[in-house]
Amino acid sequence: MAEKKSKTSKGRLLEFYGTECTFCIKMSPLVEKLEKEKKVNVEKIEVWHNAENAKFMQEVDKGFCGGVPFFFNEKTGAKICGAVSYDKLKEWAGVK
Repeated sequence: MAEKKSKTSKGRLLEFYGTECTFCIKMSPLVEKLEKEKKVNVEKIEVWHNAENAKFMQEVDKGFCGGVPFFFNEKTGAKICGAVSYDKLKEWAGVK
């Protein structure tokens, strides 16, 4: 389980997820593929069993999604709410 890092970091790709979340589980292979093929790191932050991480997600989300999976690109501000295609995930991460 990944832990939240400093809020002062910039440029991270963040995935907020819940351990038992069906849509999060569906996205896991796509996130792994993105990391492997495009040489990027997606920081995974579990929010269903970690109150501090859930609070951090609310601060980042600002009412956009309200659930998981929620993806946030700190560099561009791009957000994804829910399960999406691999192409959408690459677009969010800013890779081709």
